[in-house]
Amino acid sequence: MTDRAPLPYDFMPAVPSFKLRSDDVADTQMMSQNQVFDGFGMTGRNISPSLSWSGFPAQTKNFAVTLFDPDAPTGSGWWHWVVLGIPASVTKLEAGAAGTGGSGLPEGAFHVRNDYMVKDFGGAAPPEGDRPHRYVFAVHTLDVESLGVSDEISPAMAGFNLRFHTIARALLIPVHAY
Repeated sequence: MTDRAPLPYDFMPAVPSFKLRSDDVADTQMMSQNQVFDGFGMTGRNISPSLSWSGFPAQTKNFAVTLFDPDAPTGSGWWHWVVLGIPASVTKLEAGAAGTGGSGLPEGAFHVRNDYMVKDFGGAAPPEGDRPHRYVFAVHTLDVESLGVSDEISPAMAGFNLRFHTIARALLIPVHAY
């Protein structure tokens, strides 16, 4: 048994991977104050990072972007960001695409409430003294043009729907500690 929570996709059906990159965050590297929450004792800027992706399956009909902290001391992790409805023609989100009341998202895309209880990006906020938390940015390619859900669903319901329609997934896992 490990002393770390599993990654959220460890127990889901295996799907192909593709390339995900960012100018703002990198695998295993500490996130900057730009991606840290402004609240919970943190004084970050709470800016969603740039993300761009390529090499995904040709049959992709839609994308979703999620950000999850499996190391949050909750017993169930912490959803920081859930964006659904990204058209298949879109292959990037600019830094700060969230935090704009949805206006920075591509047409048709929308935020689902995160665990901060807002429909937006919520940056890193690990408790003081915890070891570095892993922040799992995922871009999911979907086999449907729409999941048929609204922005009123929970992150868990979004994850449930993504589980059955994801045909490929790309991950980027930076860390942060306070």
